[in-house]
Amino acid sequence: MPDTLNLQIEGMDCADCAVKLEKGIGALEGVTVCTVNFATARMHLESDRPLPRAQVVERIESLGYRVAAERAAAAEAPSGDGLLAQTLRQPRNRLTLAGLVLILLAALSGSTGATAIAPVLFAAGGVCGLYYPARRGWAALRAGQGLDINVLMTLATASAFAIGEFAEAATVIVLFSLGEALEGYTMERARNSIRALTRLVPPKAIRLTEEGQGVTETEVPVERLAPGDRIRVRPGERIPMDGRVQKGQSAVNQAPITGESMPVAKAPGDEVFAGSINGDGTLEIEVTHLAQDNTLARMIYLVEEAQSQKTPTQRFVDRFARWYTPAVVAGAILVAVAPPLLFGQPFLGTPTDRGWLYRALTLLVIACPCALVIATPVAVVSAIGNAARQGILIKGGAYLEGLGRLAVMAFDKTGTLTKGSPTVTAVQCADNCCAGAPPPCPHCEAMVAVAAAVERHSTHPLAQAVVGFAAARGLPQLAAEGVENLPGHGIRGQVNGRPVVVGNHTLLHSTTPALADFCRQVRQAEGAGQTIMLIREGERLQGYVAVSDEPRPESRQALARLKGVGIRRTVMLTGDNPTVARQIAGRLGVSEVRAGLLPQDKIGAVRELLAQHGDVVGMVGDGVNDAPALAAASVGIAMGAGGSAQAIEAADVALLSDDLTRLPFAVQLGRQATATIRFNIGFALVIKAIFLGAAVFGAATLWMAVFADVGASLLVTLNGMRLLRAKP
Repeated sequence: MPDTLNLQIEGMDCADCAVKLEKGIGALEGVTVCTVNFATARMHLESDRPLPRAQVVERIESLGYRVAAERAAAAEAPSGDGLLAQTLRQPRNRLTLAGLVLILLAALSGSTGATAIAPVLFAAGGVCGLYYPARRGWAALRAGQGLDINVLMTLATASAFAIGEFAEAATVIVLFSLGEALEGYTMERARNSIRALTRLVPPKAIRLTEEGQGVTETEVPVERLAPGDRIRVRPGERIPMDGRVQKGQSAVNQAPITGESMPVAKAPGDEVFAGSINGDGTLEIEVTHLAQDNTLARMIYLVEEAQSQKTPTQRFVDRFARWYTPAVVAGAILVAVAPPLLFGQPFLGTPTDRGWLYRALTLLVIACPCALVIATPVAVVSAIGNAARQGILIKGGAYLEGLGRLAVMAFDKTGTLTKGSPTVTAVQCADNCCAGAPPPCPHCEAMVAVAAAVERHSTHPLAQAVVGFAAARGLPQLAAEGVENLPGHGIRGQVNGRPVVVGNHTLLHSTTPALADFCRQVRQAEGAGQTIMLIREGERLQGYVAVSDEPRPESRQALARLKGVGIRRTVMLTGDNPTVARQIAGRLGVSEVRAGLLPQDKIGAVRELLAQHGDVVGMVGDGVNDAPALAAASVGIAMGAGGSAQAIEAADVALLSDDLTRLPFAVQLGRQATATIRFNIGFALVIKAIFLGAAVFGAATLWMAVFADVGASLLVTLNGMRLLRAKP
């Protein structure tokens, strides 16, 4: 039976560690897929048979690494000074610092005239720096891993010691170990940017228990709460569990979850998220999810999964790195032996004129592709982590790069560009009995009651507007039979034994002759931006209900900002009639309208845009009704997905709130990430090329080569981490 396993790895200091683990674990019997992402320190395994976790863990430990518990890794994630202290407490890093001190003492002794002791101090410092790389290199060789960076650095350092280059040998290996420690520290900071969100959830909650005539409050760990339990959250406290408000009203700060800048009013029936901050009211909440399944926990899990996925760019770089290191090692061997054998050049050289062996050792130091391999994942991890803190869930590096390429954005209208909560604005009978003046006359009210009877069987926002209007007017609830939804057109059924149809022009035009005399009033209402729902009972047109769905206040600003970040074309896709759609599009600044579309027509429209523009088309919808269109686009984006697992599943990118202004930031972040990745790769390649040439021509020393290699890795890492600080 196929099996999968995901593990959090500890002890990786550079991208080469991930390659070594992939080879070592991938060689286990039955393993079909093994991917290790250094940026997230996560391993993903797939096998064609049950794979014992203990066997995998044992193999990982034999290679010099450790496995951390997933939940513990998140819960105990340190930050700031805590992470620095943890880094300094690691034995490898302590030994590296000891080696650095010994090298500094050796340099100081040489400058003060105590030259005899300097080689001893350099040798001692080199041994401190060499211990862990040599141990890991030996483990790699025993496991059949070939020449990894630890083996190369051990060979280069030992050879430098052998030819009497004590100072350079010690400096090279200590700089290498120090660089790995710094790289590990900076990457752990990037990883913890998301894991640290778990600290937003209080460890305990106040559970309410009914006893006799009263209610007892008990403080319990959140892990002991189950769906259906009731908890109390006082003003200013963080909400400990996902749930639904049962009693009380308050304004809740949901910024840690959805990125919304303003508190959101909550009343009985509203959902709340664990980790959000209660305002000035006391809330009684019914728990809806277990602690490990709350929205924040799911978001962290999905983000870490997304960060672990390799982008197309990263897969290309990994393939390049597989032949780069062997090629440079082969070149180093040729550099060491060819000139002395063919041209009589010095092999060892003199103190003033180093030979070809020294140049070959310099090439060995440059053979590590760490800066190149880490160029993409550090940017992806930082960008996806930052996006999650802003309420944007990007489900993989491929979609992050996809956001950076977008040039066309298609939008569903209802619930995306508009509020998605339409209201009835007018009721008009066909015989003009009350001229539409509110409140409607008894004849109009009877017409609405009949329409509401069939609309109760629909979940469409327009249907719910009619049902809500009828309920607010206290109209009788009539029974409907044989109800049939007609997607994109309307609904029909039988009320009091008579056929009833509620729908648009397309549905009623060919079957209702009286419609021709009613067109002028309908056109006037549509010209004002109202959606008209025509009502027919029996063979007679009874009238219409006008419904209006106001644009979101931020929609126009969001669309303008999208143009500012490079979106050349915006398209509204809607099932509404063209007049209403154009009226709303004009108010918002949408460049193109495609109206009267059935759900399947929206898929066709997206595919047509893809054919016109290429793989640069985004689609924004609610992630539920628009799931097929989202799937057809280059990048599918779901809005308001915070409480909907279905919407998150359907989309490539999910905006956890209904704030459309998050969308331009997502596109901007994608473009910044793409530019950062390109710069990092180009920078790493240029540095490698310069020092490869310098090494061959004898212009580079060992310490210069390791400084360039470590420095390039650190600069690439720090440049990628700048994406953590990008702001909307």
